[in-house]
Amino acid sequence: YRDEESFGVFVFAGYAPATEAVQGIVELNEQGYIVTDASQKTSADGVYAAGDVCIKPLRQVVTATSDGALAATELEKYAAKMHKKTGIIPQQPKQETAKESPVNEVKTEIRSLVNLIKVRKMREKYCLPEIEMSYHMVFTGNPGTGKTTVARLVAQIYQELGILSKGHLVEVDRAGLVAGYVGQTAMKVKEVVERSLGGVLFIDEAYTLSANKGEGDFGQEAVDTLLKAMEDNRDNLVVIVAGYPALMDEFVKSNPGLKSRFQKTIHFPDYTADDLYDIFLRFCKSNDYVLSPEGSAYLKEQLALYVQNADKYFGNARDVRNFLEHAITKQATRLIQISNPTKEQLLTLETVDFDVE
Repeated sequence: YRDEESFGVFVFAGYAPATEAVQGIVELNEQGYIVTDASQKTSADGVYAAGDVCIKPLRQVVTATSDGALAATELEKYAAKMHKKTGIIPQQPKQETAKESPVNEVKTEIRSLVNLIKVRKMREKYCLPEIEMSYHMVFTGNPGTGKTTVARLVAQIYQELGILSKGHLVEVDRAGLVAGYVGQTAMKVKEVVERSLGGVLFIDEAYTLSANKGEGDFGQEAVDTLLKAMEDNRDNLVVIVAGYPALMDEFVKSNPGLKSRFQKTIHFPDYTADDLYDIFLRFCKSNDYVLSPEGSAYLKEQLALYVQNADKYFGNARDVRNFLEHAITKQATRLIQISNPTKEQLLTLETVDFDVE
């Protein structure tokens, strides 16, 4: 599906696994529902028209609003279904990709970056001089703050703006780059870079590459090989390194080549209790769970205490997902003792299901 700005919504434009695509005619009716030309049907060669992919199943639940919001969860379900049938991975809309990063500081940084690139391209049209710009970045922050999610968003933005040819994300850590024998690390890094060409290479906990410089450690070899690959492929490869703030600062300063290439740093602050509660509700919605009023109030209290007493192991959104899994497990233990639980009971998480410590 794609951004159809004239409608202000995201719609499926049609899947075309074969050479001849059947394009559905998509529009909004006066009620705001997405509709399509009824004559567009699935063709014999397996091509899906817009109506077959999305419109008919969703026309009763997908509505457009002034800000472009819609029933994205339903779209994701059908996107997965169509991917399974056709093998085609639909491009995720920017609004959805950013949904797990509600921190305004990060949004502002990304928006500023996009504006800078857009204006840069405007200047190119008039042959105005441009200062050399590095698109590589450092993401700092604790686990679960949305760094990988935003890295995926950046890859798509760079592709849309013509910086990258594919816009995919390849995620690795030290184990994916460093081998145990002389010469193998360079080969490993080159293989990862080859997979990343046209997209973003995201290296999580990148500081571990320079943490141990003793004999038998090949982290520095990985860094040296990576720096050369970044230079050789500077027009079609972006590298984002991520990790804890202090450790990433040491990592970038450990090598002049790193410092010169990674000039942009975006910090991801920890989520507030309200942020975590909103994320928990999104997880619930995507898994067909709801909170009872008492359970909702209790969870808010516990999340506030959890944030207040956060330590270095604070996992942000990752912890929230663990909280939900824990609550679902406790709910199952509670409901198994009921002979015929109702649908409402199966959907609802109660106070007794939460034990946030």
